[in-house]
Amino acid sequence: MHRGRKKVESSATAQRILAAAERIFAAHGLAGARTEEIARAAHVNKAMLHYYFGSKERLHRAVFKNLFGHAQRLIEAEKLPDASRKQLILAFVDGYFKFRTLYPNYARLMQQLMMESPEQFEWLAREYFREGHKQLASVIRKGIACGEFRRVDPGHTVINIIAMIVFYFSGAPVHSVLLGRDALQPRAVAEHKRAVIDLLEHGLFRTPARSR
Repeated sequence: MHRGRKKVESSATAQRILAAAERIFAAHGLAGARTEEIARAAHVNKAMLHYYFGSKERLHRAVFKNLFGHAQRLIEAEKLPDASRKQLILAFVDGYFKFRTLYPNYARLMQQLMMESPEQFEWLAREYFREGHKQLASVIRKGIACGEFRRVDPGHTVINIIAMIVFYFSGAPVHSVLLGRDALQPRAVAEHKRAVIDLLEHGLFRTPARSR
């Protein structure tokens, strides 16, 4: 690995390569994507691509790392100082909706990865998903302990919250048929977000009138 790799990858050239690679990996998958095409789309030569990322496989991982960095920043940006557990859950929902809206290639990248490289998907789960799941489950446990949340299974509740968002974007073509309009239009996405929050209001968050 090159010395100062993190600094190198933050350069404008590296970001162009990542953006081009994101589009092409989403369209063709890891196996079908060609480094020549990525380099051409990023307006660099193959030598420059290999200088920054070393190989197609490392570039593929760098694309995911870059996307997860964007997701984390969007989710963290929604958090308020001294937020309640409910506010932390809502901040996650809001930030994750923004991420999936702003980065539509993510759904296709994940689908490609699950079909082509299950072992790489397991790497993502260990490297990125596990810690996020652990943190959200901890928020829910604390919310239960202080009486802010209903008694639920924290681990499965985190999976269910994420699934309500993930499946909507991943299955957008089908949902567009069911809803009778483009499911990815801002109004439709906002409606689904309200529906997710409504389910949380009734299934997770406690109110004075609903103590169970």
